[in-house]
Amino acid sequence: MPILGIDPGMGVTGYAILAEAPAGRLILKRSGEIRTILRHPFPKRLKHLFDGLLQVIQEELPTALAIEDTFLAKNFKSALKLGQARGVALLAAEFHQIPVFEYTPTAVKMAVVGYGGATKDQVQQMISRLLQLPSVLTAEHAADAAAVAICHLHSAQFQAKIEAAKERSGER
Repeated sequence: MPILGIDPGMGVTGYAILAEAPAGRLILKRSGEIRTILRHPFPKRLKHLFDGLLQVIQEELPTALAIEDTFLAKNFKSALKLGQARGVALLAAEFHQIPVFEYTPTAVKMAVVGYGGATKDQVQQMISRLLQLPSVLTAEHAADAAAVAICHLHSAQFQAKIEAAKERSGER
């Protein structure tokens, strides 16, 4: 059950494909960044993001897409562009009928580091430990995408345990 984690951005969108081994270990199958060219027209940049995400989805066949939710930005234009990049990722998921799960940056940091105010460096260090990587994932946006995917996997495991407990107790 591969999960596609997305860290959306207009300049750079990070992605990470995580899977869970039978023993519960998380495996990083693939990660990377889709970069747009600043001088290109905005619609062309959006299409480049869309095409890049579609390619990853078609090659990896994820069962879910986990994406970082928008946050309040100080710069209105930046927030608007981020929202459009998120929209492209959501459209790519819908195009392949992949369920989407959204997590706030604070929830992602809590799931990975245990502290909602963790720094990017702390998140990167913890990702390398959780995924048992030989070195730190240095591509910042790919690392953030991996963190979002980890957050989703932890959340999904927790929800599954709640559902199983409800079934055992006859609450359904």
